[in-house]
Amino acid sequence: MEPFFVGTAGWGIPKQYAGAFPGEGSHLERYARTLGAVEINSSFYRPHRPSTYERWAASVPTGFQFSVKLPQEITHTRRLVDLVEPLARFLGEVRALGPALGPLLVQLPPSLRFERAIADRFLGDFREKFDGQLACEPRHETWFSDVADAVLRNHHVARVAADPAVVPQAAQPGGWLGLVCIRLHGSPKVYYSAYAPETVAATAERLRTAPSEAENRWCIFDNTALGEATAQALDLFRQLQ
Repeated sequence: MEPFFVGTAGWGIPKQYAGAFPGEGSHLERYARTLGAVEINSSFYRPHRPSTYERWAASVPTGFQFSVKLPQEITHTRRLVDLVEPLARFLGEVRALGPALGPLLVQLPPSLRFERAIADRFLGDFREKFDGQLACEPRHETWFSDVADAVLRNHHVARVAADPAVVPQAAQPGGWLGLVCIRLHGSPKVYYSAYAPETVAATAERLRTAPSEAENRWCIFDNTALGEATAQALDLFRQLQ
């Protein structure tokens, strides 16, 4: 069975679900004893020292995985262009996670259109420096074409299956299918709304029946504003056991 990685965006433990994360220690230590993965979003807003990543990696059990979001400087400010210095700096930081480093997440701004030459150059440069798991969450409709999918596939980059989906294809995994990554942001109200139990059950089935080449299958709940992500990640994790 291919490994499943289920978690939330950030490892904060809402008060109403504290009982699901027993024992002593930091929130991360308690979280990691119950769930097997987490997404680091703070890296989007600010850099973290390698020593910070090392400390986080030392706080979790063997097999736990961190997904890390690329800085906004790369995706939103520079818009995938002129990235030698910021990309090298970011990779130098996150490599301190060692074996606990999971997929790096490239979440693109909604206004960023697909331009083949820029995407190909960015991903080619990225792959020269990083051979680990890489997922991309585009949010402009031009990224959901056969050409864009082929560029992602050629560089072994998974396209995130996202909800809400900007176009119908955005709800399905794409690009390279050696990694399947689902990100659920909350619907109808992004970051706030809980998903119905049948949606969580359907997500479990999607992960179980992902393409056979999928070596890793991820689901991150991002509906964290009211703590819904925590309950739903726990529910999904139990269904996949």
